[in-house]
Amino acid sequence: MASIVTRVPRRAVCVEAMWSDQGWTECSSGSSEDRVVWCGRMSNMIKLSYNRIWAAAHHLLGGLLEDEFPAVQPRPQRDRMQVFQTLAGFYLKYLQILRRLEEVYDQMVHPQKRRVVRTVLEGVMGRLLELKNEMVELECSEFHYFDDMLQDMKMTPADLEVPIPRYFVWEKTRVLKERERMLAHILAKGGHLEQQEHVCEGAVPVRMSLEEAVRVIQASERARQGRLRAGFMREIRRDEGRGSQLVQSQSTCTLDPDAAAVRIQKVWLGYSQRKRTKRERLEELIFLGMVPPQRPVPSVAERSAHQVEEVRRGVQEQHEAEYQRALLSIKESVKAVEGADIRETLQEQIRQWFIECRDATGKFPDYPSVEDGGSALIFAQKTPDQVAAELAAKEEEKEKKKKAKGKKDKKSGNEKKEKKKDKKGKARRTKEKSEGEEAEKGWKMTPSNFLPSVVQGAKIYREVWQDRDERQNFPQRFDAQLVREEKRLEVEEEIRVQVDELMRQELKNLKLAVDKDKGKKKKAKKTNKKKKKKAKKAGKKKKKKERDLTADRTIESLYEELVLEGLLIRPMNVKLSDYIGEYSYLGTTLRQVDIEPMPSLSDVRQLMALYGILPLGSPTVHEKAPLVRTLLLAGPPGVGKKMLVHALCTETGANLFNLSPANMAGKYPGRIGLQYLLHMVFKVARQLQPSVVWIGDAEKTFYKKIPKMEKDMEPKRLKKDLPKILKSLKPEDRVLVVGTTRRPFEADLKSLCKVYKKVILIPRPDYASRLVLWRDLLCLRGAHLTPSLDLSSLAKVTDGYTQGHLQRAVRSVLTPHRLEQMGRRPLTATEFIPALARQEPVYKEEEETFKTWYSRTPLGKRRLRATKSIDDESDGGKSKGIKAKGKKKKKEGKGKKKKKSAK
Repeated sequence: MASIVTRVPRRAVCVEAMWSDQGWTECSSGSSEDRVVWCGRMSNMIKLSYNRIWAAAHHLLGGLLEDEFPAVQPRPQRDRMQVFQTLAGFYLKYLQILRRLEEVYDQMVHPQKRRVVRTVLEGVMGRLLELKNEMVELECSEFHYFDDMLQDMKMTPADLEVPIPRYFVWEKTRVLKERERMLAHILAKGGHLEQQEHVCEGAVPVRMSLEEAVRVIQASERARQGRLRAGFMREIRRDEGRGSQLVQSQSTCTLDPDAAAVRIQKVWLGYSQRKRTKRERLEELIFLGMVPPQRPVPSVAERSAHQVEEVRRGVQEQHEAEYQRALLSIKESVKAVEGADIRETLQEQIRQWFIECRDATGKFPDYPSVEDGGSALIFAQKTPDQVAAELAAKEEEKEKKKKAKGKKDKKSGNEKKEKKKDKKGKARRTKEKSEGEEAEKGWKMTPSNFLPSVVQGAKIYREVWQDRDERQNFPQRFDAQLVREEKRLEVEEEIRVQVDELMRQELKNLKLAVDKDKGKKKKAKKTNKKKKKKAKKAGKKKKKKERDLTADRTIESLYEELVLEGLLIRPMNVKLSDYIGEYSYLGTTLRQVDIEPMPSLSDVRQLMALYGILPLGSPTVHEKAPLVRTLLLAGPPGVGKKMLVHALCTETGANLFNLSPANMAGKYPGRIGLQYLLHMVFKVARQLQPSVVWIGDAEKTFYKKIPKMEKDMEPKRLKKDLPKILKSLKPEDRVLVVGTTRRPFEADLKSLCKVYKKVILIPRPDYASRLVLWRDLLCLRGAHLTPSLDLSSLAKVTDGYTQGHLQRAVRSVLTPHRLEQMGRRPLTATEFIPALARQEPVYKEEEETFKTWYSRTPLGKRRLRATKSIDDESDGGKSKGIKAKGKKKKKEGKGKKKKKSAK
């Protein structure tokens, strides 16, 4: 698809622009008929290309579903490596499908097709999260390495990046714009000056005093006067040089014109050839990968392709609006035209069912209740005898339960003894079964909450869209016939409810007239209904309703108060792709040698997409996927923890609440004030979801010992109330609490891990990540990368420096004045050394402390136990026998000591 769009970008833009009008319009160049024909062909090509991508995704999905639901159920697997291979294979294939479906959903224009794609897309996202959870439980680690799998499946590390659906933000564009407008209005109203936070920790701007300002002005004025004086002196020297050259030219004889021309040609040809050779050499080095390429300016084709994407999204909105209008109009027409016929046929069918049941059983049946589905239960492909038998079976079960309750009180002691014997016999049988099943113990795939929706979407694609002829639907508008079929079913359901009420009354009248039923049964039914109502009321009384402390206030007023207090802040416009980091190519190799590798920045980026962005962006994924309420980002300062929090909000359009101890200091004092604050924050977060609650310096909330300097701040205010509020968050509440910490070892680990279930350790960047960071930071700043700048040596020298250190060094060196000199004086690696020397790096000892701290977390402990058990299995039976003998000797020694003491 990319190749099609980039070859003819301007014409594709013309196609989409013409779609956006009410009809095909004449273009500026060429005849209107030719343009319409050509545009129709172009739109058909675009439609076919996305249909092909959709078909390829479903072809791959069909093979996956066959593996997910095999004809013969496999035996439980006991080999951990084999289990991980199967899970990793599923994970990588679902990633490929997700990438294709996301592209199709983003650019497909047909509204009904997009709905089918959306259901499968969300199902695939949820299945990815389930597989990730399975791998975490299996390996007892948040980080996994797929080096071998990538080679087998012919994939690159770039294919491991989790694609973020663009509709998360695109479908909320208007809401986000209104929020921005509201934020700006509230801040202007309150007279607040927003302080822009830096992505990486840097120097905080300080106000300059009057004396310093005067000193700076004087220095700049002296420099200006010096530059003027230097310019005057330069002109004087130039005039003197010209005079001396005139005198010399008059005294010497002139050259022959032919010899002068040859000399000029020689100089010019040499200069041009050297320039050409230098350019070709640079191109060859870039091609070989020995010199980093310059960041290319987007070509005309790329810019036009982006315009095509934007125009197609506008067309999506138009077609969606048409589709929504058609849903209402077609439903009304179906109800007006076919409603009476549907009502009559339903009544006739139900009456016929009455007669058939009367003939088969000798009495009129009981009408199915609303909970059972009403008359829909009658026509669920069942005969009258089957329906009557089901209803009779339900009544019998109810009577048996009543009798069983009465018999319990009358049982004798002998029966109780017999029961005990039966229980003992059952216990023996269960033991025997468990001993027999021990051999069959192993890993089994847990049932999925998302596969049914994926199967349903794939079925709709095969039955409706796979072989559908759409040659006449050039603009890809909705299909009216499909809408009519859907609305006919809805109208039938609505009419069925009305008919059920009428037919229930008619059945009562028939029973009174023909069967002459007694009133005792009715009384019994009434008593049962009364009991049910009483039970429901009792259940309602047991559930305590949460007290609303702000019942008399609107969400708008609460939102305004939180903004003015600085608790609801504006997130920075940072994407997850801006968090630069390279894939770790040695993860599998290190684990094979029993060395636990430090995670790479690419792994951190993937975890943020899986645990944060996908659940927050999609309500269905968040509701059904393994629930993640809290995340803790732990790492040294400058590794980009705050940037990841802001990227979460940018990619999902979430609100950002700042509950850091430093930000909460002095606000809403006292116990009641804190409860009011938390209630207000989480109420607004639930109402305006998705929301991210950020707690910076999370270790301060769980301090082992509060430092004297921070006692006035009350950093442990949230320790008791935060776990209670997290328990109240339901699966449908898209609220994520993210904590960031640079000193996690200062907190009480047990209480910290009770709140933050998922802990992501962010390391300092490795060599590959530093190399990519240097290149991208310099290009973003506007530097020209030449062979004189040895990036490889620079990346090697900066071992231990974080992203924040590198960013500050680039800012300090690449000033506007230095960028102007870039053409005359190329950039070198030595210029960055003084700026780096002024900063304190992250030493290996500090990284080791983070690693040991992580090994004491619940997941880290499980990982250590798992590696020990694997080592014990690899040692074999001999080592186990030796250990057992040693234990026996110890026990014997203890027994002898006890005997001696007794004597």
